[in-house]
Order: sequence, then C-alpha cells, then structure tokens
Amino acid sequence: MTITFSPPAAASIDEAIHHKAAAGGNIEAAGRAIATLSAVLSGDADYDKILLRAAAGAGKSYALVRMVEAALNHSNCTRVGVTAFANKQVFPLAGELGEKLGAARVCLFVAANRLPEVPREVLDHVSVATSTGGIPRTCEVVLGTSHKMGAWGEGQRFLDHLGPAANADLPYDVLFVDEAWQLPLHRYAMVEGLAPLSVGVGDVGQLPPIDPGQNPWRGDPGYNPYRAWPTAYEDHDSTFAVDLPAVWRPTASQLPLWRAFYSDWDRLDCVAAPGDRTVELPDLAGAAGAIWASVATGTPTLLEVGGLADPEAADVDPPLLGVIEDLLTPLVENEFTVVRRRYDGAGSPQDEVRTSSAAPSGDPLIVVLATRNQAVDDATALVERLTDKYGLPDGVLLASTVDSWQGQTNAITVAIHPLSGADHLDEFNSAFGRLAVTCTRATHGLLMVARAGLDDLLSEAPARPGTPLGEPGTRSLPRQTHQRILATFSRATLNAAASAA
Repeated sequence: MTITFSPPAAASIDEAIHHKAAAGGNIEAAGRAIATLSAVLSGDADYDKILLRAAAGAGKSYALVRMVEAALNHSNCTRVGVTAFANKQVFPLAGELGEKLGAARVCLFVAANRLPEVPREVLDHVSVATSTGGIPRTCEVVLGTSHKMGAWGEGQRFLDHLGPAANADLPYDVLFVDEAWQLPLHRYAMVEGLAPLSVGVGDVGQLPPIDPGQNPWRGDPGYNPYRAWPTAYEDHDSTFAVDLPAVWRPTASQLPLWRAFYSDWDRLDCVAAPGDRTVELPDLAGAAGAIWASVATGTPTLLEVGGLADPEAADVDPPLLGVIEDLLTPLVENEFTVVRRRYDGAGSPQDEVRTSSAAPSGDPLIVVLATRNQAVDDATALVERLTDKYGLPDGVLLASTVDSWQGQTNAITVAIHPLSGADHLDEFNSAFGRLAVTCTRATHGLLMVARAGLDDLLSEAPARPGTPLGEPGTRSLPRQTHQRILATFSRATLNAAASAA
C-alpha cells in the first residue's frame, strides 16, 4: 500500500539557534531571575513574587536548583522551603539538591505513609523527616508537597522547632514552588505565608490538577481558587516574571510544534540541532515502513485513518488502537536504536549515546498515550500483548493516560489525538494542557493517530473563545489554534477498509 505524505505547512526552523547559543538564552533569563532574587534579599527590590516561566522541556528544574543555591549563598537567607503539588515532583528535586548541597543541609519532609515510595537514590542524599520535630536544625532546605508544608498549623510548628529564618518573622526566607502552574491558587494560599518571597518555576502549558475552566466566582472574574496560582499575580507590580527562551527536549524538527503552543512568546529555540537525535530503524515494508520513516525524521507525524468500524465512544476506540498495534508490531519485533547527542550544562555538544530496544535504559522508548482511563486500559492490553509475544524488555513499550504522563519523558510518543472521532470541540477534548502534554513528551519522534475528518471538524466547528495562556477564562483551544498546531505535522491518510481488502 502506498501512503502519500503532505509536508508540514509551518515547518521552517531556518532562523532557530541551537546548542550553546540556544542554551545561553536560558542561562541569561535564569540569571536575571537570580539577580532579582538577590536584590529582593538585599532590600534593593520590592517584589514578593518571582516567576520563571518555561515551555515543556526547558530545563526548569536545573534553573530552580541554581536559584536555590544562589539564595543560600546570600547573607540575608538562612533557610528556604521548596514545594510542589505532588511527591513525584518533590522527590527527584530533593535528590538533586541533596546531591549538590549534602544531606545535612537538605531535608525531605514527607508523610510517613509515603516514605516507602522515596527512591533509594534520593534517600542516599537527603535527611528525611515525617514530622516537624524530626527536621534536623542543620537543614537549610526543607522540601515537601503543598499538602504537607501547608497543613493546618504547620507554619507555627516550623517556627517553634526551627525558629525564624533571617527575616526574623517567618520560618523561610524564600519559598520555591516547582511546577508552579500545576498548583491551584487555593493550595498555594496554604503555603504562601511561610516566606516573604515566593519563586514559582514551571511550564505554563501543564495541566492543572483541578479543571480551572469554569470560574464559579462570577462576581469577581479576576479570582478563581481552582486556577494555577501564578496567573493571579503575573500582572502585579510586585511580581517579576521572565521566560526561558529555549527547550532541551525536542528534536530540531519538532520546534515549529513547540512554537505553535507558545505562539505569543518573543522567541523559542531548541538546544538540539538537526541530526542530534536519530532513530535507526530495521527494514520495514508497507504502511509501517512509511510511517516510521516519517517519525524517524523527528518531524511530528499525523496519520488519519478512514474506513474503520465505529468506535465505542469518541475517546474509546478499539478499531483505531488496532491500527496502532499493526504499526507497532513490525517495529518492536525487530531491533531499533535511538541515538542522542549529549550536552554539557552550557549546551555544547558532547558524545553520542545509543540505546537499543534489545537493552533499553533511561527513559522509555515508546509510550502509547490516550486521554480517558478506558482507552488506556485498551492500550495497556495492547502493550501487554506485544510485550508477551516478543519478550520485550522493560522500558521498550508502555501505555499511560496523558494526565498521568505529564512531567515524564520518552523517546517516541504514539498518541491518539484528543479530537479523534469527536463531533464538536468541548472543554475536555480541546484543553490546551492536555494536547500540549500529549505533543511534548517525546525526545525523538511523535506519531499522532486519529480518525479521518479533523480538518472537516475544525472548519465546521463554531467559533469559540480561547485564552490558552491567559486567565481568567477558558483554557480550551479555539479551532484556529488547533489548525495552527496541525499545520506543523507531516500528514498521511490510510483507508483501513481498502487495506483489509
């Protein structure tokens, strides 16, 4: 069968910069945030919020660690708190800071029933406390979730046990919030009073833990406790905000897709240059050969499938998953290799790392993403069948919901487009964060699969408001934004009925 691809309509990266030149933009932006932090601690600036905004894969955790070190090196800072919404965000950050600063200076403050979940590589580098009284007084960094740090009366317990920090009133001089755009305003309100200065670092396109789409406080459109907390402060005179202008995760060919999501930024570049990330494929024939050859270029690829039996629901689609299984089968039954260029902290290219599907390590090689739990149950069954049939090692093939996979990274993403099979745009299938997370997990290749008809859906959908990077208001994407995103994909069509015949 012949598959004809149409090239991306918006794929130019001629003006992009890469390697050290791109990474330097992030270093400069983080440097501005650090200079502002120092000025606040010195009393030379009057900000109470510093926001370091990032796109997906911008290296924001690296920037946060730099800022924590800079704060602790200031004479007017003796203790900082670090928080986030979930333990899966706090644990790796605790490990990084503990490795940098030493276990005597870094305490992971964790609920007792969560202690068994802490990875050994984290425990080896931090002090651990499950109650306030267990925090060593030598610790200058205390990390915990917003629920743990913001528990009722915790602020006073910190003061009673640790005493005030250099500011003489509050237990911490600076409160750092990782993945800040995932923390809702009502949760931030429980930890805000722990320090006179909050520093929020995160991806503005992440899905919040609670749907912020509707604002029940209609009398005050500027207030919504369920939206991400930085959006309540970004325009305040007391807030300093800066964007990280480069991303480390995507291939150079994926950059137009990233730019489509962050279209109102002044610029966005990527550290990876053309050729830095490649996929070495086995000999593949037919539709699978054509599709994987496209994915291996690094350019986002959209396959639209017609002639399928009806789905159970728009987002529960075994026939479409059957097409994905047919495409995956010849790839996983043969050995393939992903190759990536490593970089130093400044973005200069170093050696190559080769990872074979016969001996995977690090990030998963292929992850199948879907939106609803039922769809992921079906995708998990697909993964289990292929894993058992071909004896695949751990790390070759996984399945997950989009929501659960945010913050994770993999080499190749195979995803069902949230609009596949839909007859209209709604709050769920058109959510900015859900589509952004779907499209921005992959370091090497992205294959989006959908039932045929996306263009017709978007051309016929009624106009609707959309403010994907602004609040208050809906974060659902209008049809024009969907069209701009799809224009960055290499596109192909497949008639399943003709293929079966």
